[in-house]
Amino acid sequence: MRGILHVTGIVQGVGFRPFIYRLAKQYHLTGYVLNMGNFGVKIEIEGEENRLKAFVNDIWEKHPQIARIDKIEEKWEDNPPKYSDFQIMKSVKRPGDLIVLPPDIAICDECLSDFNNPVKYPERYYHYPFIACSVCGPRYTTVVDLPYDRPLTTMNKFPFCKDCAQEYQNPSDRRYHAQTFACKICGPKFTLHEKTGELVELEDPFLESIKLLKEGKILALMGIGGVHLVCTPEDDVVFELRKRKRKRKYKPFAVMAPSIEAVRTFAIITPLEEKLLTSFRRPIVLLQQNEDYYLSKEIAPGLSNIGVFLPYSGIHYLLFQNDEFPALIMTSGNISNLPMAIDRERVVQELNTLADFFLLHNRPIYQRCDDSVVRLIGDKPAIIRRSRGYVPEHIDIPFDTKQYQVIAFGPELHVTGAVLKKARCYPTQHIGDVTSLELLDFLEGSVSHLMELLRIEKPDAVVCDKNPVFLSTQLAQRKAQEFDCELFQIQHHHAHLLGLMAEYRLSLEDEIIGIALDGVGYGKEGEVWGGEIFLASYDEFKSLAQLQLQPMPGGDRCVYYPVRMLAAMLSSEISLGELENLIRNSYLDGLPYRDNELKVLLNQLQKKKNLFYTSGMGRVLDALSALLHICFERTYEGEPAIRLEHFAMRGNKKALDFKIPNSSAHKICINTSELILQALAYLKEGKNPYDIAASAQYALATKIAEVAIELATEYGINQVGLSGGVAYNQTITLTIKQKVEMAKKQFLQPYKVPPGDAGISIGQCIFGTVQFTKNI
Repeated sequence: MRGILHVTGIVQGVGFRPFIYRLAKQYHLTGYVLNMGNFGVKIEIEGEENRLKAFVNDIWEKHPQIARIDKIEEKWEDNPPKYSDFQIMKSVKRPGDLIVLPPDIAICDECLSDFNNPVKYPERYYHYPFIACSVCGPRYTTVVDLPYDRPLTTMNKFPFCKDCAQEYQNPSDRRYHAQTFACKICGPKFTLHEKTGELVELEDPFLESIKLLKEGKILALMGIGGVHLVCTPEDDVVFELRKRKRKRKYKPFAVMAPSIEAVRTFAIITPLEEKLLTSFRRPIVLLQQNEDYYLSKEIAPGLSNIGVFLPYSGIHYLLFQNDEFPALIMTSGNISNLPMAIDRERVVQELNTLADFFLLHNRPIYQRCDDSVVRLIGDKPAIIRRSRGYVPEHIDIPFDTKQYQVIAFGPELHVTGAVLKKARCYPTQHIGDVTSLELLDFLEGSVSHLMELLRIEKPDAVVCDKNPVFLSTQLAQRKAQEFDCELFQIQHHHAHLLGLMAEYRLSLEDEIIGIALDGVGYGKEGEVWGGEIFLASYDEFKSLAQLQLQPMPGGDRCVYYPVRMLAAMLSSEISLGELENLIRNSYLDGLPYRDNELKVLLNQLQKKKNLFYTSGMGRVLDALSALLHICFERTYEGEPAIRLEHFAMRGNKKALDFKIPNSSAHKICINTSELILQALAYLKEGKNPYDIAASAQYALATKIAEVAIELATEYGINQVGLSGGVAYNQTITLTIKQKVEMAKKQFLQPYKVPPGDAGISIGQCIFGTVQFTKNI
């Protein structure tokens, strides 16, 4: 019996053909497997019927984790045998085929077994930190150019030894055509260095590093796509790390644990979270601390969760080899406002004030790539940082983008860039907050690298945010001139919603009621938006409702010292005299210059001159956080609101009744000052602060949902979506979801595209394609 199978999905460049070859050999089948580029993989297969059925079943059940099979088309014939063996045929290359380059992939079970086996390969793979095969190991961080062959990766400096060359050429071996593997004999090596860069002469740098960590030292560890600062999760060491990092006063650190069993000793893991933790992506997953939590509370001050990830290479397993640590802090090794150094000499130069010792390897890193971060919101992952393990995977665009090629440069904070070609959008790795020229160069270089891989010499359009002061906007303007192409600018919150619409595969004719909640975004006429409800399509939007515009005396100072935002929001509800007494008696510690600052603040509110106004949901949550004495100073992005969320988890969301009015003029305005005033009244009555926090969050989310549902009904829209940084707040997101679904509407919750600013570049690319198609 002969079958012709056509397999489509992500099945190229991920060890799929060697997997098919070994499977065919296992079942004693003959034929061939052929990579047809963008058209998938073709398999012509012959053998006994029961073996063929088992073969197809195993393709579905046992294919490499990184591969994604969308469909297998089967055609069966009863013809005489045609083949005497099974072969991997040379790939068919078609003009215009897009890359299918997988991301960096966590060590697979088979490689981990070899890594831990002192008998099977004692001189080659046992405890070798760079062990890899065709289905695991580094990819994107090593690729210099395409095609994806070893000479065009950073492994070109490490020629194969005789044994590795044989494995590379043997289709029955899982290292067949694995471009980034090597062994102890021919591959990269680690060395330990003093903070001066001087080599520490010893036989096993990892055993010495374990000893140093136990002594409380901080190590700089060069890994797959960058550098981690590593230390034990003990109070004194964490305090020292924060002291050295300076701008990391309270921002949480992530920890790596050696196994799921180790994680369970200090955190709660749901089945979906376990699936994320153990996936080939190996992201940092935010987990709830359990009752027996025993790591330092200073890892994540004021929070009830902790970012955890598992080892994703032999490098990390070597640090846990003697079961010395239940977890290790691993945080990005970079100086604030600078990208991670990835060159050995630069690593030592830049981090010698942060690390005591340096554990470095000699394999060049071509593309730096931070760890990805995910939080489970209900039954869906919310991607906070989309980087290692995800990039350069594309996001499918659900409509024909024709021949147009578009690049985008994101906003200012949590930036990614993106490149769009042939209805596929390729976001870059995490860049960071583009507030320095060094990070701007990183952004430009990352977009350029994707353009080179996609063979884009000149884009048809460049897209950016409408905010003229963003460095990313200025870069986009420069690149549009350089390429002599169209420049399109999109409103920040509209971009949030376009990424969401694309991941739910909405058409060009579809509209949604889109809720965009975050801290700040440049409004249509230059206002500061952040609490918006739109009628949105891919092409345009109409603002239908908004949180009350609130003054921001001192501008961004309100963001860093939320007592100022609290005072501003109450200034429309109580007299300035009452406000002065309240702040002086209960909140003066929230103003760094105390009485002097209070006088200036009250004067600004009284005169109402030169004030910025914001509808930002983040500022409302900040004010609640300050009101309840949860957070008086923001030391990292979103801190007051994040602390409020965790504080509220200890309260009853239905304990207190909040009535939030709204007014209707040309659009609906939700009165957030009234919310703060009612919360203040409950506090004066001696109500439980945890209940106030929980009830206020719930009431505001409910009100937003009710307004969105009313508008959806009015406009005949069935889909209500939520995006923006506030979508990471579990209570708010799930409350809105529940209300929308109770109203028999479809709720669009982000799970592929980051709802925060890391997803903006995707929406920008989509907008550029639509505008380009429309205008040219």
